[in-house]
Amino acid sequence: MTRRHLMKLLSLFGLAPLASQAQAPAAFAKPAAGAGSAPAAAAVTDWRKLTAADWQARLTPAQYAVLRREGTESSHTSPLNAEKRRGAFHCAGCDLPLFSSDAKYESGTGWPSFYAPLSGAVATKTDFKMIIPRTEYHCTRCAGHQGHVFNDGPRPTGKRYCNNGVALRFEVTA
Repeated sequence: MTRRHLMKLLSLFGLAPLASQAQAPAAFAKPAAGAGSAPAAAAVTDWRKLTAADWQARLTPAQYAVLRREGTESSHTSPLNAEKRRGAFHCAGCDLPLFSSDAKYESGTGWPSFYAPLSGAVATKTDFKMIIPRTEYHCTRCAGHQGHVFNDGPRPTGKRYCNNGVALRFEVTA
């Protein structure tokens, strides 16, 4: 059974991956190790104090569902899955750089996938929404949900950071 079939089956019983909380929790288990570095948090906005209404005004409905309600977009829907240019993938919520294009690879899952985040860019926690525990990761600046990390990625890390494309913004570097 594929993940897509499992998700459809679970949704029939009301167990779809969309969380009922309005905002992501303020604290996470641990920052994920990665390559490169992420800049310090912006001093202008206190991202973790924005209300649900503030986030809804800043984000599209699809971005809000993923970033703030821990939803999952449908696979093969993000143009970022096919993005091959050199650059950085930023959080769509607060613009923190999360991944370098150097760490992106084709996983065959239909979601943008990376083998390592930028250092200090994401934090992880355990997610039990699909009954079995999974490792979920969020942006360290705004706590926006990005996706899940699995142990079936390529070298050098063996990790697959499976990201919702709607939770990302791509910035080309020269």
